[in-house]
Amino acid sequence: MPRLGCADTVRSVTAESELAEFIAKFAPEMQCRIRGCRAKLAARFPDAVQMVYDNYNFLVIGFGPTHHPSDAIFSLAAYARGVNLCFLQRGPELPDPTSILRGSGKVVRSVALDSPDDLDRPDVGALIEAALGLAATPMDASDNRDLVIKSVSAKQRPRR
Repeated sequence: MPRLGCADTVRSVTAESELAEFIAKFAPEMQCRIRGCRAKLAARFPDAVQMVYDNYNFLVIGFGPTHHPSDAIFSLAAYARGVNLCFLQRGPELPDPTSILRGSGKVVRSVALDSPDDLDRPDVGALIEAALGLAATPMDASDNRDLVIKSVSAKQRPRR
């Protein structure tokens, strides 16, 4: 029987294991917050395509109905000090009676998430529902659940 050398060993890297490595760069408290927020959005949108960008400033996990980044409706943007829920389409048009939306750009708005439970707040839920109603491609037109690593920046800000 032939022996396998180091060069013969195949390392199986999955998108989930890569994402776990990206999250592991953060402080333990932030790791829990990122995982918890992602789990809540994944439970809410079980058929969403999740697109991951480990960029210079943020670890971003986009949620959308297709593999096209422009169809993403929401994203979680994590950095050393927090996690934001971003509304990626028509953000300025979202009704915001409690004034929790941040941002002044032409397209995107965000809400800071202090914990995964913030995703259960009525004001955040109302924004999510409004964003779903304004989306160019409905979330229920999903390509089926998938996790795709879209890009990884070689140079990044510290995550801790």
